[in-house]
Amino acid sequence: MLTVSDEPESGPRDDAEEPTGLRSTRTLRAVFAAVVGVVVVVLVAVGAMQQPRTETVSTDRLGPEQGESVAEYLARARDSLSGTDSAEHWALVSFTEYQSPHRLPELAGGLRIGRVLYQVPLPRVQTQLVTVQVPATEEVVLRSAEDAAWQLLDQLRRATAIDERTEKVITVSAARLREGCACAVGLIVRGTLDQLRDLAARNGIRAVEALPADAVAGAFAVVPLLPDATGVIGPTPDDGPVPDR
Repeated sequence: MLTVSDEPESGPRDDAEEPTGLRSTRTLRAVFAAVVGVVVVVLVAVGAMQQPRTETVSTDRLGPEQGESVAEYLARARDSLSGTDSAEHWALVSFTEYQSPHRLPELAGGLRIGRVLYQVPLPRVQTQLVTVQVPATEEVVLRSAEDAAWQLLDQLRRATAIDERTEKVITVSAARLREGCACAVGLIVRGTLDQLRDLAARNGIRAVEALPADAVAGAFAVVPLLPDATGVIGPTPDDGPVPDR
């Protein structure tokens, strides 16, 4: 017996028979899906390139702390040289007197100098500490005061708001540095503990404080022991007149 079904036969449909609106909708969906896929790939790639960098945070520091007595700091600096390892260490050298640039190579005792620290002494006037990075050449060390003066003048040029007293202090400090004043207050040097102990015993050296051997160059803070610092470390007076030169 032949059975006849009321439903149409299954089989491939001719696209021409599909309504135009339905075909357009399907096409738009396909295009949208492709665009979304491309956007996701791009965002993932950009995110991979812009992963946050891990910053090295250092707590290493050289020099006296606020509220620390000079005697306590001198003892602490001596203790920092008491190790027995043979590795090289970064160290802060503090002077007994403010020094001229031409004396710095001699005061370093032949050790590599990494930074020169300048602070122009003006009676009862607060002046800025200027740190000059120097490569391992004596010529650059000898002209480091000029570099310090340039740093101060560049700071003054970039300042958007500065009071008259501060401007005068910076101007006078820069002028004295350019003249080669005795304004150096310390050095950052690199040497073994034996070399640093020998340096600490030399004339003109008030203290040598060493960091651990694994300290990273340029990643530690420095506050020098000023030659005229006595008693307890704290803010210096700033009520004196600023000289014209």
